[in-house]
Amino acid sequence: MKSAIVIGAGPAGLMAADTLAMAGLRVTIAEAKPSPARKFLMAGKSGLNLTKFEPLDQFMSHYPDAAPQLQAAILAFGPDAVVEWAESLEQEIFTGSTKRVFPKVMKASPILRAWLARLDGLGVTLHRNWRWTGWADDRLQFDTPEGEEHLTPDVTILACGGASWARLGSDGAWVAQFPDEQIAAFEPANVGFQIRWSDHMARHFGKPVKGISLRAGSQVSRGEIILSERGIEGGGIYALSRLLRRGTPLTLDLAPDLSLLALKTRLAKPRGKTSLSNHLRKTLRLDPVRQALLMEFARPLPDDLAPVIKALPVPLDAPRPMDEAISTAGGLRLEALDENLMLTTRPDTFAAGEMLDWEAPTGGYLITACLATGRWAGLAAAKWAMQGKSYL
Repeated sequence: MKSAIVIGAGPAGLMAADTLAMAGLRVTIAEAKPSPARKFLMAGKSGLNLTKFEPLDQFMSHYPDAAPQLQAAILAFGPDAVVEWAESLEQEIFTGSTKRVFPKVMKASPILRAWLARLDGLGVTLHRNWRWTGWADDRLQFDTPEGEEHLTPDVTILACGGASWARLGSDGAWVAQFPDEQIAAFEPANVGFQIRWSDHMARHFGKPVKGISLRAGSQVSRGEIILSERGIEGGGIYALSRLLRRGTPLTLDLAPDLSLLALKTRLAKPRGKTSLSNHLRKTLRLDPVRQALLMEFARPLPDDLAPVIKALPVPLDAPRPMDEAISTAGGLRLEALDENLMLTTRPDTFAAGEMLDWEAPTGGYLITACLATGRWAGLAAAKWAMQGKSYL
């Protein structure tokens, strides 16, 4: 029986192992941490968003500059396939009003338990506390609780993760095993940004800001944000983090459902002795936190408030540190891999998941791509093991 090693037990690694085992290979997973899929479990604490149902071209637009290998993998295992996979693990799935897809239990742990049980039934061996330390000629080296181990499988799949949330296993240490030209520098993705607030904003820290849209260049996000002592967090800002960390200015539309003309008309209503705060609340339904943002970034207020309400400039400092990011950009360059996600310099070794140089926003896109690339690499590795070079 042909053998396979999967390094990393996150969603990409587990999907690769599942695919290899279903193809008839003897599969071993080497996980550096004491338990598998720690980041997956953490992501599920706030509701495990598996994927999103939307037109395919719109779905794929959330993978900017995606290399052909990534596109092919996702097209072969898109939202419908993700749902089928979850249901195969006996998980009841529902689609929310925003077309985002969740397990009914809203947690990752039931999926993970069912998945690990299936892998165990397929004969997959999971080694915990096995840290990959590179190659010794054609052998894989691992630091293990029993000392150094060397293995020589027929095929290897690397699913080592990115470089955020190091305490959960994604520390990016694996880059030391590759030449510099094969690695794109890691950058924080899906991350908050620092802002130097004035003192009057403190009472709004921890509060969500709803009913806004955010713009960076031509990209618009209608997600929610959270104000914190350090700056802003939340899905609304995460979706724009790629552009923002490159210096694109951020503006907020505090009344996105009203046109500029409608705003001007409403603001022109006689105010009398009503305070500006009450006038904004009554005419525009601006709640205290949105009014506070207006006062923070637009003082002294212009006579014509409508344009600044529609495009309030927000000066950002640096993104939060990488270890606070939900995901990372950068990693193993896709140019270092062939169309099957096999290393061009090391035949029989494939790579998948967040360790590859791609990025996407939260909202189901991250997990979908990790599962899809894990499956794509698994299928290719199984063919390589069974057929050798003739399959290409």
